Amino acid sequence: MTSDIETASDSTNLLMNKTKHRTGQPKAISHRRSFLQSAAGIGGLALQAMLAREGHAAETGPGQRPDGLPHFPPRAKNVIWLFMRGGVSHMESFDPKPNLNKYAGQSISETPFADVQSPEKLKKVRVVVVNDANGQQRNKIYPLQVGFRKRGESGIEVSDWFPHIGSRIDDISVIRSMWTTDDNHGAQVQFHSGRHMLDPRVPTLGAWVNYGLGSLNENLPQFISMGPRFFDRSDGHYLGPAYDAVGLTVDQDNPLDFAKPEGNISRAEQQLGFGLVNHLNTLSESGYPRDTALEARIKSYELAFRMQTAVPDAIRFDQETESTKRLYGLDQKETRAFGEQLLAARRFAERGVRFIQIMHGSGAAGAWDQHSNLKAKHAELAMQVDRPIAGLLADLKQRGMLEETMVVFATEFGRTPGSQGSDGRDHHPHGFSVWMAGGGVRGGIAHGGTDEIGFHAAESPHYVTDIHATLLHQLGLYSHRLQVTGHQRLEQDFGHVIHDILA
Repeated sequence: MTSDIETASDSTNLLMNKTKHRTGQPKAISHRRSFLQSAAGIGGLALQAMLAREGHAAETGPGQRPDGLPHFPPRAKNVIWLFMRGGVSHMESFDPKPNLNKYAGQSISETPFADVQSPEKLKKVRVVVVNDANGQQRNKIYPLQVGFRKRGESGIEVSDWFPHIGSRIDDISVIRSMWTTDDNHGAQVQFHSGRHMLDPRVPTLGAWVNYGLGSLNENLPQFISMGPRFFDRSDGHYLGPAYDAVGLTVDQDNPLDFAKPEGNISRAEQQLGFGLVNHLNTLSESGYPRDTALEARIKSYELAFRMQTAVPDAIRFDQETESTKRLYGLDQKETRAFGEQLLAARRFAERGVRFIQIMHGSGAAGAWDQHSNLKAKHAELAMQVDRPIAGLLADLKQRGMLEETMVVFATEFGRTPGSQGSDGRDHHPHGFSVWMAGGGVRGGIAHGGTDEIGFHAAESPHYVTDIHATLLHQLGLYSHRLQVTGHQRLEQDFGHVIHDILA
């Protein structure tokens, strides 16, 4: 049997002979970089996962790089991050406020809660565009647009728009006291990075997880993203593109951009090409100093080859039972698209992908941005996600995966207690809700709270990076040890672990 090295050597000789015929000199070595650039294809994306796999994690001191191991024994291994783009109304989802009905139609200044608009309480907001049409104070109290009922043994009240998630409330910890500082949709980036739109771009939470921990699967990227991305397309920033999310779609024919080589090339021919690249690199070692970036790129081609099989396999749902598909809502057109992403997320998680980010709500601002027609649109969007998310939690739990998989339901901010126009709510950064489940998070908990009309995070307030710190803690990472020499982080970047919701 012909060895890979012999085959690669034969290919190299053929390439060198062709080059010599054209130029009179063998230039296989000198044109190594050009060859690699033309061969890249999926290699650039695979390089992201490979670089992250090879020892880049939290620095413990000057010049020290992470070894990919947790800092202490973790409770969780991976994260499924669900982000509702546009701003879910906390008051019509997980934080009911009956006073909105009691004082409906009155100005906030006419109610017993006029002090919520005192300048001292509003000073945290940093306005990007002064006098923008959105992100303004809305003064006329708008009543609740949906009913609530107590759910589960814990009796936590959940909106009638989320009955399926409500049925899983005993596995969920609702955090009703979130706040942020951006009154516009730059808050989407802020929720992921901790930094305001007016600040320099910094790595996102998914990038830090990718940076701090080693791979659980050599054939898959460790940070993937599905759904409509917000405007900042980078995650790694000063960490580098190796820590950006790899964008995937639930499409077996084309799950990953540039996943297929140009032209009709068989897997055997691809493998031959990989062998040729490695052989060319071996030939050049004597003439060039150690080129670590090039070595990393070559290794990425090998990962790329494996990903071409591993990624489509993860989204091959014919291996799932019909009951599992129904659990995720694949039998209903309103829930099918999001349900497929969540089923894929479970399959990626059980294959060892560390951070699976799923965005819901298309459009520049995000579909949850109901400045008008809130009742109809929120009801429609909630229907799309409610059953699939509950199905994900149930499926993870029945498989024994929820113990080590953290699920997060988040959004960039809430909506105003006052009305915008006749039937909408504006952006509201002062108080809103998210929830977490799995990975050592206590279920059946309602932590923190907003004031009587849902305006400010009043009880146990949490800036967005407290969510980051809590996730990192459960993954076995100290957030303060995730630093890179030459890039000073602010104290708010690290956040504070929300110990009250942890088991």
